[in-house]
Amino acid sequence: MNVLLVDDHELFRSGLKFLLADLVENISFFEAPSCAVAIELAAKSKFDIVLLDLHLPGVSGLDALALLRERIEEAIIVVVSAEEDRGVIHQIIEAGAAGYIPKASSHAIMMAALRLVLAGGVYLPAHTIAAKLPSQESSTENSHQTAIKNLTERQIATLRIAMQGKANKVIARELNISEATVKAHLSSVFRVLGVRNRTEAVFAAAKIGLYL
Repeated sequence: MNVLLVDDHELFRSGLKFLLADLVENISFFEAPSCAVAIELAAKSKFDIVLLDLHLPGVSGLDALALLRERIEEAIIVVVSAEEDRGVIHQIIEAGAAGYIPKASSHAIMMAALRLVLAGGVYLPAHTIAAKLPSQESSTENSHQTAIKNLTERQIATLRIAMQGKANKVIARELNISEATVKAHLSSVFRVLGVRNRTEAVFAAAKIGLYL
């Protein structure tokens, strides 16, 4: 597994390599102090997962996430940052991240979060899951658990990849279906779950402990 660490603090990158050395067997780490360097590395190597800090020199924040999501479309991107604002974390998930891990997290939490993401889930800090989204005010955990049973296997497969933050064209390629079919599956999923977009689907799933 190839892991790309995008953070401008060398000490933090070194700490991550030490902490995550046992995440999986045969793990290789690549380091980038900026978004520009990350893109250069992506042109030479294929990455399975990218751990991205929001505060970088040059392109940073949501712009950096969007750029890396476009240029390294096959990889799972997880934001690891000191930002704690719930609204910003919602935006991060909406922009295509497969999870958000606060830098203050313990070693155990970080390992569990990344294993969850690698298994196809989405990791969110507890304080973000506790808050309901506007469209979820009238929804209950039981209703979501019941609704998920009404999805077809193909819809669930589409949702699973979408929850990893991958674009529709990547989902279509992985499932060997058209982008139009991907959009149709996601529309059905949103309707069944009673949500409006991918972000709300992720939070709905996380709230009931559903990691597809």
